[in-house]
Amino acid sequence: MSAEVVPGAPAGRSGVIVAVLAFAGVVVSLMQTLIIPLVPKLPALLHAPASDTAWAITATLLAAAVATPTVGRLGDMYGKRRLLLVSVLALIAGSVLGAVSDSLVPMIAGRALQGLSSAVIALGISIMRDELPAHRLGSATALMSASLGIGGALGLPLAALLAERADWHLLFWASALLGAVVLALVWTLVPESRVRAGGRFDFTGAAGLSVVLVAVLLAVSKGSDWGWGSGLTLGLLAGAVVVALVWGRWELRIRQPLVDLRVTARRQVLLTNLASAVFGFAMFAMSLVLSQLLQLPAETGYGLGQSLLVVGLVMAPSGLVMMAVAPVSARLSAARGPKVTLMAGALVVAIGYALAILLMSAVWQLIVSSCVISAGIGLAYGAMPALVMGAVPVSETAAANSLNTLMRSIGTSVSSAVAGVLLAQLTLASGLPSQNAFRVVLAIGSAAALVALCVAAFIPGARRVRPDDLAQAGPVIARPSGAAPRT
Repeated sequence: MSAEVVPGAPAGRSGVIVAVLAFAGVVVSLMQTLIIPLVPKLPALLHAPASDTAWAITATLLAAAVATPTVGRLGDMYGKRRLLLVSVLALIAGSVLGAVSDSLVPMIAGRALQGLSSAVIALGISIMRDELPAHRLGSATALMSASLGIGGALGLPLAALLAERADWHLLFWASALLGAVVLALVWTLVPESRVRAGGRFDFTGAAGLSVVLVAVLLAVSKGSDWGWGSGLTLGLLAGAVVVALVWGRWELRIRQPLVDLRVTARRQVLLTNLASAVFGFAMFAMSLVLSQLLQLPAETGYGLGQSLLVVGLVMAPSGLVMMAVAPVSARLSAARGPKVTLMAGALVVAIGYALAILLMSAVWQLIVSSCVISAGIGLAYGAMPALVMGAVPVSETAAANSLNTLMRSIGTSVSSAVAGVLLAQLTLASGLPSQNAFRVVLAIGSAAALVALCVAAFIPGARRVRPDDLAQAGPVIARPSGAAPRT
């Protein structure tokens, strides 16, 4: 069945669609920081050792990795709005389960359900492609892409405030309420696209990719606990390589794969995903280093001795900066091409980290550094969907965006592991990370952003993005049922 072309929504309606989908993306990304204020308290709250309560974070990461590359395909087959609603229902169910939990197992299950909602952002971008007029797509997709960082930044002060002033279960009740609001708004205001793609769902490909992602992310996130040279860590990584090779051969042989590796291997798509992974690596240093510098005791000589609520308030402006920069990213991409925008974003992030190395002795200095870094993130995040959609066929837009989002997440997960090792090794006599440790992590973040800039420089084609380019880039993953057989 070939994809049907539908006209864009009227101007007034398109604004509503953008607002609802962007709000959905922000709510879903709130789940990243929802539990951060509770992490030190979880062993006492859940009556379990810290090594076990860490799974409340790991479960969300793993569930998101499994959901992101598969839900786009299902959305193209059965309706993007329908799968978006299913994803939000998973968020609500997970939030309610967390809200009634006082032990480890239901909490982990609830956090895993929350992680399943991560596909909302890729689905939202795909819905925008189907429903919006061409001239609105650039700024709308930039805002939707940036919502991943916006929600994460805005969520921390809200979560810290609730955690300090109320019962911790209220965090999960609040997220359930926000999810219910999103569900109602999407149900009433976002239309279901008539664009459909035929074919069968690649269960084998989905299972194989899930095994690879879970093995890699488990090894990365738990390697410091298990030991980087332990048999379990090395076995997971080796197993991931073997399964990835088998999975790749399978995806190349079947007619309707979960991920079209031939398209993914195109230079523009491949380099954009590589730049996204490196950029994701660079991102994590901001939230990890700045939050610790703010909270460390002033007696260290470099810590600022602030509460977690102050940390959240310091980080909150970065979310607003990302929101403000999203339309700037779209305009720059329209004028100079998304490749230039991605490179500019990477350069700004590198400058922001360099500033943080020099300016870390006062709260206002860290606010300035975080805002500069966030401006670069907003520029780059807005350019990534445009680069991907400009290089994939109509039938593969959603899957390609899902894969790009996943690459960012993998980069961030690896960065978390690397930064954790460095901060654990470069310590004072008290066991706290030294000031030089933070400077090393910030320098690595700056260097990673420069590497992303260099990778982006090799992305082909620096032409401007016309609105029609995005309008003609279609739904992801699914291929028309009449597609030619593979050779």
